[in-house]
Amino acid sequence: MSLLRRKSAGVLPLEVCVPRIVCMLATLALVLVGLVMVYSASSITELVNGQPAAKSLISQAVYAVFGIACALAIFRFVPYHLWSGNLTWAIWGVSVLLILLTAVAGKSVYGAQRWLEIGPVAIQPSEFFKIAAVLMAAKLLYQARNGEADNRTLLVEALLFIIAPLMFLYATQSDLGTTLVCAVGILAVMWLGEIPTRIFAPLIGCCFGFGILAVVFSGYRSGRMVFLNPWNDGANGLDAGYNIIHSFYAFAEGGLLGVGLGNSHEKYQYLFASDSDFIFSIIGEELGLIGALLVIAGYLAILWAGLQIARKADDGMGAMLAGGLSIMLVAQAFLNMGSAIGVFPTTGKPLPFISSGGSSMIASLLMMGIILSVSYAEGSQQVYEKRRASLHILRADAPAPSAERRSRAPYPSGLREQAHRGQAPSRGYAYGGWASYGRQTSGGPSYGRQPYGRQAPNRGQAPSRGQAPYRGQSAYRVEAYRSEPAFQVGVRPYRGRGRL
Repeated sequence: MSLLRRKSAGVLPLEVCVPRIVCMLATLALVLVGLVMVYSASSITELVNGQPAAKSLISQAVYAVFGIACALAIFRFVPYHLWSGNLTWAIWGVSVLLILLTAVAGKSVYGAQRWLEIGPVAIQPSEFFKIAAVLMAAKLLYQARNGEADNRTLLVEALLFIIAPLMFLYATQSDLGTTLVCAVGILAVMWLGEIPTRIFAPLIGCCFGFGILAVVFSGYRSGRMVFLNPWNDGANGLDAGYNIIHSFYAFAEGGLLGVGLGNSHEKYQYLFASDSDFIFSIIGEELGLIGALLVIAGYLAILWAGLQIARKADDGMGAMLAGGLSIMLVAQAFLNMGSAIGVFPTTGKPLPFISSGGSSMIASLLMMGIILSVSYAEGSQQVYEKRRASLHILRADAPAPSAERRSRAPYPSGLREQAHRGQAPSRGYAYGGWASYGRQTSGGPSYGRQPYGRQAPNRGQAPSRGQAPYRGQSAYRVEAYRSEPAFQVGVRPYRGRGRL
């Protein structure tokens, strides 16, 4: 059964529904694992502070429900094409305003001013700025690819609306982790947007150079390089290497199958931030290597599904959004897990869908909603299919039919005259060749792309580059074939860089 018939029958093709289902199930599984592990890791700390053991669990569940509702609303009611318009400017403006307010009146936690209190709620605006940065990068690059902006304008807008706010975020909040995660998302958008290698490669080098300089010229970040040998921190592992050492203890205690859910030893206030930055260590201790690998498999499933959705997207905007957000989300997850196992220095970035924290949970689910909205558009009739459905024959040249065909169905003599008057062709037979198409209007043929040129008289013969039949007409190579009882033409849409 063809793709169109399957869509018309209400059944989505596998290449559309499978990535969508995988993405949903993997996200739901990670959220459920996060709720369980937040309760397990935070219950002891809550009891020590005189709070109910399930306080963090209840808060996290409320954030998860709200985030899922927002994600479903975006998935169902916000077409991703809107992000190429003024909606991105609105999200960008709100995100930048929150960053400015955080710099002026933010709350300092553990020496970093990254939180903004709005009534009884404290949010971390940098989590939402990540989304705005990817949306703006995709919007600017999409406009440049469509010819709405030249290279100079693209460079100026990128510096003003992406690089400048990102550097302000880094300078005011001293948040290298968020800066690097945003850089990964922006580079992913550029990669999917087919930026030339001569430009893309130096940008990657600049990002690496910036990260190295930010570590070298910052004292407390240089101290985090102790992850290479945490016992050599100048205090026998009781200073900068303390937390990473206890993270190693947690993984060592967990072994292959873990010590059992809720039986962690390190969560008894030995491991700092056991419910947020180092929750993956508690997963490794309680669920063992098997549980940790299953969590990693969940993020890999999201990455695969997101890239498949990007590959099947209707246009470049959808591909850049789905792919860029998927890569950025999974990159942050691996940055967190790498810090827990001692591969990367500690950055303080939460584990998406799992770590305790409302801003991280809601922002991660919003990104998932945007990714799924691209998949939702794939399930509907695509752009080139809508255009093909609106095509009408304006002129068709074919060789003289044989005696047998002439006796069965003569070629309609008034076809060309009807086409010149902007009328629909008569029902009959036509044979292969080159034909010109366009949308039919009341006054004649519509204006689209310039046709290739004069029609070739025989099948398979290339058209000459001579006189065009109509100015602005669209021309496509078609395969005309006999069909009972009406005239049918199979149009092969272009599936290259720019889709039909």
